[in-house]
Amino acid sequence: MNILIKSATIIDSKSEFHNSTQDLLIENGLITKIASNIKNSKNYQEIKLDNLHISQGWFDSSVSFGEPGFEERDTIANGLKTAAASGFTAVAMNANTNPVIDSNSDITFVNSKAINNAVSLLPIGALTTESKGEDLAELYDMNSAGAVAFYDYKKPVSNPNLMKIALQYASNFDGLVCSFPQENKISGNGVMNESITSTKLGLKGNPALAEELQIARDLFLLEYTGGKLHIPTISSAKSVALIKEAKKKKLDVTCSVAIHNLYFSDDVLTDFNTHFKVLPPLRIKKDIDALIEAVKDGTIDMVTSDHTPIDIEQKKIEFDHAECGTIGLESAFGALQNIFTLKKSIDILTKGKSRFGLSSNSINTGNSLDITLFNPETKYIFSKDNIISKSKNAIFEGETLKGKVYGIISNNIISLNS
Repeated sequence: MNILIKSATIIDSKSEFHNSTQDLLIENGLITKIASNIKNSKNYQEIKLDNLHISQGWFDSSVSFGEPGFEERDTIANGLKTAAASGFTAVAMNANTNPVIDSNSDITFVNSKAINNAVSLLPIGALTTESKGEDLAELYDMNSAGAVAFYDYKKPVSNPNLMKIALQYASNFDGLVCSFPQENKISGNGVMNESITSTKLGLKGNPALAEELQIARDLFLLEYTGGKLHIPTISSAKSVALIKEAKKKKLDVTCSVAIHNLYFSDDVLTDFNTHFKVLPPLRIKKDIDALIEAVKDGTIDMVTSDHTPIDIEQKKIEFDHAECGTIGLESAFGALQNIFTLKKSIDILTKGKSRFGLSSNSINTGNSLDITLFNPETKYIFSKDNIISKSKNAIFEGETLKGKVYGIISNNIISLNS
């Protein structure tokens, strides 16, 4: 791959050219020169775009694509196309498929679907067989095949002894165990946050207590066993406090938050729009403020789109019966920029790689090219026209977002939006 990128503002704190506008010469996939003006003496392909900014390639720690088994929701091929168009050069894919990804051969299948793609697909294997929470899955075998973590997506492990054994066993090969933070006996049949709003709407509530009890349990187990724990998609102020305290104890724990839990509060549910039915549920403003502050101070390690395609038959029904989840890759950048500065948004989008075994390439001479191209200033109303996913369950539909993604260059492949 030989290209010349013209007049790109580099947003990369690890680059000596951070915050400057430069030309980049790429030869055989490597950055060979960065300078204010490079002549195209070899007639390479030129990339010149309006208000072009580039950063290290973005990473999402939690996406779902459906395949195998739920191809009506989305396929891996289209999911990776969506990720590329949304600026992501790497995504970690959940095991919530049919059959559940819980074996060496399943991981091999997923990896085979992403060969020769600009986006690196990092498969997450199920923590327990069929994600039933009864027996540990083939963790070591999946790790050998390329699984980057182990997680029963949105399904808490209710048996504390099983979680204890998982942490102990995975530590033998430096495996990352993920635990969904919800105590089912407390959450019950709750379909939204337990609050004044749920009482007004007559909907059963899922209290933040259910999340906090599970996190407290898992942190006690982690302190006892050692190992590596990741707590995906926390949503409450108390959860932040628990994790902050655990980090003070030097426990090997990380956590994430979904972008929509930083953006919407539970009062948007007054018209029973199932696009807003997510898990964990949307909380109250006090929680949102605490989550945003925790992203800023580093208590929350990464922010995810928690991209979850759901077909219309499972979404356009009564609120109580609709499935939880929203697509989020396409709206991730624009939504983040409504909350954080450009510098912080890019920092968020490029964090978390090392936790999932992925290296980072700074934008410096001699490094291979792994970048996202974007215009941070473009404003637009997010609509179905902006959706590439097969499923259209978008929580950000109708929101005014800021920032246009041009595409990515990664794995020696150029993938630009038309």
